Amino acid sequence: METNAKTGKPKISSRGGARPGAGRKKGSRDNVTIKHLLEVLDQRSGGRSYEELLVEDFLQARQTDTGLAMKYHHLIGNKLLATLNAVEVVDTESAVAQRAAAFAAALSTIVQRSNETK
Repeated sequence: METNAKTGKPKISSRGGARPGAGRKKGSRDNVTIKHLLEVLDQRSGGRSYEELLVEDFLQARQTDTGLAMKYHHLIGNKLLATLNAVEVVDTESAVAQRAAAFAAALSTIVQRSNETK
């Protein structure tokens, strides 16, 4: 590490970047885990599920705070859309055969061009 010529102290950048001793130590983990959060939620709510509490809070927000209710709409809507938009792709034998033929034709073209350039 460089030292300041005037003070003799180590030069420390004031423009960001890595710092000695900064950051998470090796082997450490987050103190808060989803599992722990759900366990505490279960204990404090008398065993009610997160979904039940979310719906209850949403209904309460609809009556008292429209801004908060809109945030719940976005939260719930995004979760539902992500779940409902799951697409299952099922290939038929003819589709697989068409892809195999297209791949073979493309490979043949590549080989021909490669041979022409030699």
